[in-house]
Amino acid sequence: MLSGAGISTASGIPGYRDEDGQWNRSAPVQWQDFVRTESTRQRYWARSMVGWLLVARAVPNVAHRALGQLETSGRVEQLVTQNVDGLHQRAGSSAVIELHGNISHVICLGCGGQYSREAIQRTLEQDNPQFREVIALAAPDGDADLESRDIETFRVPGCARCNGILKPDVVFFGENVPRQRVEAAASALEQADAMLVIGSSLMVYSGFRFCEWAQRMGKPIAAINRGRTRADHLFALKVEASCTDALPSLLARLH
Repeated sequence: MLSGAGISTASGIPGYRDEDGQWNRSAPVQWQDFVRTESTRQRYWARSMVGWLLVARAVPNVAHRALGQLETSGRVEQLVTQNVDGLHQRAGSSAVIELHGNISHVICLGCGGQYSREAIQRTLEQDNPQFREVIALAAPDGDADLESRDIETFRVPGCARCNGILKPDVVFFGENVPRQRVEAAASALEQADAMLVIGSSLMVYSGFRFCEWAQRMGKPIAAINRGRTRADHLFALKVEASCTDALPSLLARLH
């Protein structure tokens, strides 16, 4: 199974795209820009300080829980997710590959040091008290649509060990998914009877390639997704419904 942002929208986390697969908002921060410029890091961390609390407080919905139960009943060989919210694990899924990482962890690009996102939030709030009361619309993956003339004053957190650049342990746009994750997911696909896509437009190649591979392997592909996807022409079955309606219904039929 391959899940995307559409499974977490019912938990209050916005998706990136509309039903036609187009951006709902401006494109997120790019990897090269984040590494290269302090101003981009200021923009990212200011927005993250405001938006992260939404992800931190989100709870799994019935679709997440249904997938956990499908794994328990032996129906799921592997769950591969493009999401970084950690909600699958909190709903009981254990066979999870997080293609794009997990937003609750932060790493240092210099020394490899690791921090919890919760600890970094405390540092952000302590160093930037002027942003504590800022209200902004929530955006995907702990971001927020924050537009402030004071972002240039924002203090970016640095590594406590080496003062290196801190980055959430997620794959940014323009950054490669670690090879071992891709290989593990591909190996699970080889062992599976079929592939089910859940709540993903597949517009990002890191997810779409698994559909290409499944087709080459002769594995049938089904999808639960509202709106157009990049792989519509590859599906043997597509259910145009919300994940929170379709997955509990599927679970009930199997039991």
